[in-house]
Amino acid sequence: MGPPGGGKGTLSSRLVKEYGLTHFSSGDALRGHIKDNTALGREAKKYMDVGDLVPDDLMVEMVLSHVVTVDKSSPTWLLDGFPRSVSQAQALDEKFDVDVVLNLDIPHEEIVERLRHRLVHVASGRSYHAVWNPPKVEGKDDETGEDLIVRDDDKPEAVRDRLKVYELNTKPVIDHYAAKNKAKTFSGTESDVIWPMMKDFINSEFLK
Repeated sequence: MGPPGGGKGTLSSRLVKEYGLTHFSSGDALRGHIKDNTALGREAKKYMDVGDLVPDDLMVEMVLSHVVTVDKSSPTWLLDGFPRSVSQAQALDEKFDVDVVLNLDIPHEEIVERLRHRLVHVASGRSYHAVWNPPKVEGKDDETGEDLIVRDDDKPEAVRDRLKVYELNTKPVIDHYAAKNKAKTFSGTESDVIWPMMKDFINSEFLK
């Protein structure tokens, strides 16, 4: 878990590669539904366009139906971006026994600055950073040559609004899992600094 733009995608990729986990990103799935113009996507887009979180019933329906199929084929999986509310956590707990919640604590202004430079290739989900990881040709996707965009919800005011909503909804989720002794928080501004701490924790707790 972590705020939008906090590095969940980067760290999730490293976790998947290091430990052979099956990865499911609720954000990628949502954007896929929006791109495909599904009923869920149309409903979710109404909330995302104004910087609000997608309601619990939509998220729970999408995520749990998928995880049920993943769980049958893979005993170890990683949920990225879910649950984001206590009711989502409770719905997840009813069906699965969560081993641990990895929580990212990233300064908000760091995220605002990071996201204002993010460029996205909508069709594939590939992302770039205008300063740290620019495309080979300015404004164009490396693989297809198609245009890159700054998503509306990556613009500074939208990001600040999303962060406020995230904090309001997510702190109770962290408290929910902390009460079960299943939450671990990692603080920092760079994924390369957080990753070794996260890896050491997983190795010591689960691979003894």
